[in-house]
Amino acid sequence: MRNTAPKDAAEIEALETREWLESLDYVIQSGGPARVSRLLRELSDHARRHGVRQPFTANTPYINTIPAEEQPPFPGSREIERRIKSLVRWNALAMVVKANKIEEGIGGHISTFASAATLYEVGFNHFFRGKGDRNDGDVIYFQGHAAPGIYARAFIEGRLSSDKLANFRRELADGGGLSSYPHPWLMPDFWEFPTVSMGLGPICSIYQARFMRYLEDRGLKNRTNGKVWAFIGDGETDEPETLGAITLASREKLDNLILSSTATCSGSTVRSAATARLSRSWKPSSAVPAGT
Repeated sequence: MRNTAPKDAAEIEALETREWLESLDYVIQSGGPARVSRLLRELSDHARRHGVRQPFTANTPYINTIPAEEQPPFPGSREIERRIKSLVRWNALAMVVKANKIEEGIGGHISTFASAATLYEVGFNHFFRGKGDRNDGDVIYFQGHAAPGIYARAFIEGRLSSDKLANFRRELADGGGLSSYPHPWLMPDFWEFPTVSMGLGPICSIYQARFMRYLEDRGLKNRTNGKVWAFIGDGETDEPETLGAITLASREKLDNLILSSTATCSGSTVRSAATARLSRSWKPSSAVPAGT
């Protein structure tokens, strides 16, 4: 038998790959996603029976799970919302920088909100629901280190004065100030839930979602479409409180819980290996993971 030259072998392999992909496209069009899943499972089983060993991974691909053709049109004005986001992000930066000029070393976090600003803005504009006569509203656990951005947005909304922003992290200053992190004891009219120290927000949000389902299943609370939102940093996903409680969300199938993880830890951008571990634990549930 004639040996195939390396160049010819590469061309043949590319041709075979293209034919397989075209065949898969045909199955997608004719049989739909369910048929494709069954076919891939059967191919995997067949390969395994013939000694093919595939490396195991529980990591999900970093890709949008909603096909482009199924994405609805953006419901608002991208230009206006991007302008608002820019103003909020700038005010958050200015507030933290000014606070440190007034009192050196007072601290504050900037990159956390900067990395999650789009998530928060889309949530505020299109997803988060307040309390109403027939609606309990959503429950939101804001990431503690993103507090400057939440304060900056409240300022633009007219809910906080410039004097409050000038006293960031100086609650006892004349005229009052703003707490470092979400703190319902210090700011009961602003924050609902504490989310710092790290790990507190994730575990509280998971059990909050479970308790809401518990009350609804026993007729102690009207069943609504209310959601529990938890914004956490990559560092928090490595906390035992998070990794230990996330399996509860999987077992209980908490589809009322949305967990969003950003690639920041203590205000610094970090790798997302911990987020991948969290996603692996989350995958068996019907809940909705989100991330940046």
